[in-house]
Amino acid sequence: MVPLLNIAVLRFDSRSEIRHNMVNKITVVGAGNVGATTAQRIAEKELARTVVMVDVVDGVPQGKGLDQWESAPVEGFDTRVIGTNGYEETAGSDIVVITAGIARKPGMSRDDLLNTNAGIVKSVSEQIKATSPNAIVIVVSNPLDVMCYVAKAVTGFPRERVIGMAGVLDTARYRSFIAEALDVSVRDIQAMVLGGHGDTMVPLISYTTISGIPIRQLMGEEQLAAIVQRARDGGAEIVKYLKTGSAYYAPSAGAVEMVDAIVHDRKRILPCAAWLEGEYGMNGLYLGVPCKLGKNGLEKVLEIELTADERAALEKSAQAVREPMSVITL
Repeated sequence: MVPLLNIAVLRFDSRSEIRHNMVNKITVVGAGNVGATTAQRIAEKELARTVVMVDVVDGVPQGKGLDQWESAPVEGFDTRVIGTNGYEETAGSDIVVITAGIARKPGMSRDDLLNTNAGIVKSVSEQIKATSPNAIVIVVSNPLDVMCYVAKAVTGFPRERVIGMAGVLDTARYRSFIAEALDVSVRDIQAMVLGGHGDTMVPLISYTTISGIPIRQLMGEEQLAAIVQRARDGGAEIVKYLKTGSAYYAPSAGAVEMVDAIVHDRKRILPCAAWLEGEYGMNGLYLGVPCKLGKNGLEKVLEIELTADERAALEKSAQAVREPMSVITL
C-alpha cells in the first residue's frame, strides 16, 4: 500500500508537470455553445494559465467565464477563466480559437453562412493581428475552409499558424458510427476524414481499421456506405434534432484536441484544414489533409497514397471549396 504522503507527492508532481507544459494565455472568440464549451475543456485540462472568452454580447462572456471559474474548486483546475467584450485582455495570446459566427438553422447549408460569417471572421482576425501577432489560430467557424482562408488573408500569418478544425470532428463522427455498428470501442478504430468540411468530405475507407483489421473484413459495402453518408450528414443530423442550434460538444472536443497537441508539442497526426502549397497537386486553398501538429502549429502536411476513387473525391471536394472562396471580398 502506497503511503498517503507519497500519493500527495505524486499528485503534486503530476500537476507541476501539467503547469510546466501549459502556455500563458489562450483566447476563445465566441462565447456561444461551441466557444464556451471549448473554454471549459481548455481550463479543465489546464492547457493555459488564463483562458479569455470574447464575445460581442455584453455580459455573456463575463457570466459564463465567472461560472466556469467557480467550477474550478470542484473540478480541480487552476486555469483562470475570464470573459470580456474587448480584445485588451486577449493581448499576447499564444493560441486563439475562433468560434464566432452565426450557427446553422434547419434547412441552412454551410455555404448559406458564407457572407455573414466572413464579415465576422474578418473583424476578429483584424483584432487578433493587432493584439496577438504571434498567436497560432485555430478556426472553427463555418463554412470552415473558407473562414480559414479569410483568417489567413486578413492576419497575414504564415500557414503554420492558421489551421482549421474540421477533419478531427468529421473523423470522430465517422469513428463513433463505426463503433456503434460493430459494437466495439471507439479507441480501437483508426480512421481519417479528409477534404472540405461539408457534403464533399472524404472518409478514407482504405485507411480505416479496427485494431489494424481493415474495415472491409468486418463490414459489408452497403453498411459502410451508409456510415460514410451519415458522417457527411453528421452536422445536419444534429441541427435537425436541436432545431434552434447546432453541434457543440464534439466540435469543442475536436478543437481542444488540436490545442492540446500544440501546447504539449505532441507531434500528433490529425486531419486538419491546412493551406496547400503543392501538396496533393493543389495550391491556394484550405483543405482537410493529414497534418502534424506541435508547438509551432502546423509542422508538416503528410502526403499519403490514395486510391483513384479517394483522389477523385478529394479533387471534387477541393472544387467545392474553391467556388465559395471566389466570391469572398476582403
